[in-house]
Amino acid sequence: MISINILIVDDEKLIVKGLKHSLEQQGYNVFTAYSGSEALNIFKNENIDFVILDLMLPDIDGMIVCKQIREKYDTPILMLSAKDGDYDKILGFELGADDYMTKPFNTLELIARIKAITKRSNRINKKSLKFDNLEIDLEKRKVFKNDKEIELTQKEFDVLCLLAQNPERVFTREQIFMQIWGEEAVDVRNIDVHIKNIREKIEDDAKKPKYIITKWGVGYYFNKS
Repeated sequence: MISINILIVDDEKLIVKGLKHSLEQQGYNVFTAYSGSEALNIFKNENIDFVILDLMLPDIDGMIVCKQIREKYDTPILMLSAKDGDYDKILGFELGADDYMTKPFNTLELIARIKAITKRSNRINKKSLKFDNLEIDLEKRKVFKNDKEIELTQKEFDVLCLLAQNPERVFTREQIFMQIWGEEAVDVRNIDVHIKNIREKIEDDAKKPKYIITKWGVGYYFNKS
């Protein structure tokens, strides 16, 4: 399952705290920002899949933040505002917002809207992943390095996809085994063998991996940068 990274942008800390807790309970990874400049910085440096954006921010107006994101990315944006006037809603949609809710809002309704938007979003339901010279075709279950196909076994592909679809998230060997084999790990050394094989196939130097990194004493993670 792909973990979706949501960025909440709002200067009302109580709202952010409550919403963050509710979203994490639903299994989302949540980033928070209390200003427009902070939001843009996080968006630039993290793999954000969905933005909840308040219009009234202390530095950069939410409309400007929306416009700057939309100039380069198709990431879904749900706008929040204390204003319920038609003008703000229309302007928000014209700038590229996918949805608009007024404060106070029902958290369950907001979560339902997030789920509806992400279902139809090409970004979340992407068919391929690209990282520099590496491309993973999720639909055809193929991997390419420098546009040349690399042969992976079924399990090697599944392990690579699990890590690549959740970049920077550290998985223990037990978690990888449970996710891929669907049962409790009998011998976690099996994971080390698969990681070794994958590295030899996708890395320029398997001894100095660029993509699949070891978190000593914990497990492995995929480096997206």
